[in-house]
Amino acid sequence: MHLLNTMVRDIRSCRICESRLPLGPRPVLQVSGTARILVAAQAPGTKVHATGIPFNDPSGDRLRTWMGIDRSLFYNADCINIVPMGFCYPGRAPKGGDKPPDPACRKAWHDKLFGVLPPPELTLVIGQYAQSYHLGNRRQASLTETVKAWRDYAPQIFVLPHPSPRNNIWLKRNPWFEDEVIPVLQNRVRQVLDASNRIVKSP
Repeated sequence: MHLLNTMVRDIRSCRICESRLPLGPRPVLQVSGTARILVAAQAPGTKVHATGIPFNDPSGDRLRTWMGIDRSLFYNADCINIVPMGFCYPGRAPKGGDKPPDPACRKAWHDKLFGVLPPPELTLVIGQYAQSYHLGNRRQASLTETVKAWRDYAPQIFVLPHPSPRNNIWLKRNPWFEDEVIPVLQNRVRQVLDASNRIVKSP
């Protein structure tokens, strides 16, 4: 536990990408040695950067709905770890949306961090950059194909599109996702939390 606490402190004080960050460094993550659910995300947006709270934005509202839990449980580090592929807001992409997570962040921290965290019983892999890291050669040719193959990874891993409002069109084109995947995901979240004696409250 001491090693994990030291690593989290070092991550929060990290400045390796400072010259490339338009709003400056503010590493955002939530980890403990007791959580059995891992939310493997992409990178903070501007609202998360401003507050320092992961998924404290409309994306987080949708993600919590998908998981079937409320804010208090989502932000209970004893229950849920939240580790994005980039800990800081990367800035805007020229064609809109946010830039990809800075790869220097992953190279510096992720293998070390996951080396000291207990293996999660459930991992939510959100977006293509998290898929690349956590699935490796198990992922499909595209994000959509990987999400469609969700049964190949469940029940230990659920692959999800990003819950950002920017993905509303994707969700409308793929209604099977919320019809088929979300009920199974919510049941799995309840199962893991119930096994660790956590009470699941509906959002």
